Amino acid sequence: MNDIIQFKITLKGTQPPIWRRVLVNRKTTFLEFHSIIQIAMGWENDHLFEFQIDNYRIGESDEEFDDFTFDDDELLDASTMTLDSKIAYVGEKFDYLYDFGDNWEHKIVVEKFLPVNNKFDYPVCINGKLNCPPEDCGGVPGFYYLLDVIGNKQHPEHEEMLEWVGEDYDPEYFDKEKINKMLKEFKKYY
Repeated sequence: MNDIIQFKITLKGTQPPIWRRVLVNRKTTFLEFHSIIQIAMGWENDHLFEFQIDNYRIGESDEEFDDFTFDDDELLDASTMTLDSKIAYVGEKFDYLYDFGDNWEHKIVVEKFLPVNNKFDYPVCINGKLNCPPEDCGGVPGFYYLLDVIGNKQHPEHEEMLEWVGEDYDPEYFDKEKINKMLKEFKKYY
């Protein structure tokens, strides 16, 4: 049986695209999938999130925002909804929004359904490209502004921004092994 789903996750608005390819068990909850995306992309899990599949919104309720809704759709509980309850076919596309302020929008594509392969410890990241933007940098426009500033030693904000992001921030960096170590740690708790 094809119990594994191969996803490609791309951060919308980035050029060249920042993306990850992950293999995940179809019985994974959307809350677990959110955590997998956080680890694979390099986010810090400091903000609210939501998946949008067809007309469904799947997320996690936050008591602070219980009275706040984006539209009239009901928010389905990410901790009880499994991937296979909403994902049905290869080529299916849906959205994942992280941080309702910075609006980090991700396009997720179902690339394949696969049988379990004993050489993998699921979930696993099998490929990707480029480093995730730093949290709270102002979304995609703020990210590209940050890159311009830290790349220009003459810019008046260069030192301040470099100190904020850290001198070791490299937008080209992608470490699949590090991601998979973190995913292995994550698996211990689920």
